[in-house]
Amino acid sequence: MKHTHAILLFLSLILLGCTSKTEKDKNENSSIDSLSIYFSLANDANLPLAYKQNYNQKAFDIIIAQKNDSLNRVNLFKVANRYYNMSDWKAYKKTSKLILERAISSKDSFSIAKVYTYLGDYYRSETISDSAFLNYFAAGKIYLKINDDLNLAKTFLLKADLQFSEADYFESEIMVFKALQILKKKKDVNNQLYDCYNLLGILYNERTEYDKALVFHNKALTILDDKAIPLDLQLKATSLNNIGFVYLSMEDYEKAKIYFRKGLMQENLFVEGPTLYAMLLDNLAYAKFKSKEFDGLPDQFYEALKIRDSLKLTSGIILNKIHLSEYYWFKKDTLRAFQFSKQALNLSRVSNKLGNTLDALKQIAIVDPENAPKYSKEYIEINEKVVREERIIGEKFSRIQYETNEIKDQNSSLQEKNKTLIYVFSICTLIGLFFYVYKTQQARHRELLFKQQQQVANEDIYNLMILQQNDIEQTRIKEKKKVAQDLHDGVLGRMFGVRISLDSLDKVDELEAAPKRKKYLEELKKIEEDIREISHDLNREKSELINNFIAILNKLFEDQRNTYGTKLVSSFDSNIKWELVSNTVKINLYRIVQEALQNCNKYAEATTIVVEFKSEVDHLVLSIADDGVGFNTKTTKNGIGLHNIQYRAAECKGIVSLKSVKGEGTLLVVKIPIDQKINLQHT
Repeated sequence: MKHTHAILLFLSLILLGCTSKTEKDKNENSSIDSLSIYFSLANDANLPLAYKQNYNQKAFDIIIAQKNDSLNRVNLFKVANRYYNMSDWKAYKKTSKLILERAISSKDSFSIAKVYTYLGDYYRSETISDSAFLNYFAAGKIYLKINDDLNLAKTFLLKADLQFSEADYFESEIMVFKALQILKKKKDVNNQLYDCYNLLGILYNERTEYDKALVFHNKALTILDDKAIPLDLQLKATSLNNIGFVYLSMEDYEKAKIYFRKGLMQENLFVEGPTLYAMLLDNLAYAKFKSKEFDGLPDQFYEALKIRDSLKLTSGIILNKIHLSEYYWFKKDTLRAFQFSKQALNLSRVSNKLGNTLDALKQIAIVDPENAPKYSKEYIEINEKVVREERIIGEKFSRIQYETNEIKDQNSSLQEKNKTLIYVFSICTLIGLFFYVYKTQQARHRELLFKQQQQVANEDIYNLMILQQNDIEQTRIKEKKKVAQDLHDGVLGRMFGVRISLDSLDKVDELEAAPKRKKYLEELKKIEEDIREISHDLNREKSELINNFIAILNKLFEDQRNTYGTKLVSSFDSNIKWELVSNTVKINLYRIVQEALQNCNKYAEATTIVVEFKSEVDHLVLSIADDGVGFNTKTTKNGIGLHNIQYRAAECKGIVSLKSVKGEGTLLVVKIPIDQKINLQHT
């Protein structure tokens, strides 16, 4: 009996457990289904605000009871999004703070960064710009840390828009271009690219850089060709309105009207974007008024005002009433002009929108000239206040970035101290390397100067040698003249004596004359040998004088052959009149040959070197060829040797050509222009 009761009790517990589990699963499934329904209803534009808030609260109640995981946080973000769409800022902030707590406890960096942007949006809606900027900045720091470039770019864009709204145009421009730098490397980001270009267009229009404004607005308009961008956002109408507004600012009213009309023609604009519709209508009416086209006026102003009034768009209402004041002032209806400007001023003061107040004061000063000084004084005071506040908020933005970076620096100070030693060591190493390179360069420079000085000294010596040879040549010329005189006075005298003696033999008997004739013939032979010897000596002296330069070169070639095992072949064109070549050319040619031979000895590894001097039309050509290893003339930098060769050729107004192929040797050709009289081909 006991066993029977135990079994029944056990079965009952199992049955209850299964039933409990089934009920729990049903409840969970029911909650999930209800959650999607509540989210859908909370986003239904056709429901009253109270109903949507109620459904969103029900969704929140379900989510708050669930486990803190990634799905839970995703659903909380959905709740926050719906509060944002309802402009229920209090609930939006509360939900965002809860998400931040859960994300921090879960160490979910992505969610932390995302919720910071949500909090930034909240503070911006409350016009607490510094807090908004601080949250956007914090989000950007995290996105940068986790390498989420796309969301980092979005954060830059949020900061840029905030800075623009606070008239910090320069920093706003920088932020937009930072975002563009990232987005241009991404795919499927046309929505974000549109926002960037659109903001740049608005920014440049505010700075009266109208050409740039039109460029970026047209870029934004071109991006809208992407079919992935939803049409219900009415972005095309937005861009058309912005382009029209640029032309309005440029006082090109005809073009402005074209774009405003195009914007108003966009499908479903009134339903999907009533705020934008009213703006376009007011802008079109104002452009028509400024261009003296009064068709449909002032009805279009009133229609736009009616829409804005129904939507409680305070800034739009103020602007509309200022436009109506301008219109009636032009129509000389001073009463209505004053009434609308007064209403605009009162509304701007109540709303505490200083920019609108300035516009209203400017208009009422026109329509109420009696009180214009009072309005002008108030205008100046408010304008100074606006400028001061803009400067303060700009400084706050800069301070936030500075202080945040300073905190980060303090947190990583220990790490920085460790790095300092590495930096010091690296700097010391670099300084040591710098001094080593500096000293090496100094040594090379000194070596180069020494070589140059040596070359100058060699040239001086060579010039002295040439001058000495010229003196010797002059002395030899004098000696030759003396020899010629001796020939004339000595040899010719002897020949004359022999000739007289031979003539006298005609009067002598043949037997007696024969031995005398033989004697005289022997004398003539001696005279002939003396003349031939003198002639040969004179020719040898002339050749030596002419070939002094060749002899010097041959001495250089002989030294080369004796010092190095390389075969050296040299040749000189006999048509070159070396005695007419200037000393400067000879000196430079000698140095070029010397430098070329040194290069061959150092680098070529050649078995044969051929040096040739040739005469061409109007040129003296020196060619030096070797069968060595060669080199790539395109990749190998010019050394000092080749530089010296080019310099010396240039001094003679000559040109240098160098041909070399790896493994096939090198050919150096120097062409120096010479006077035609030096070249026997032209004599």
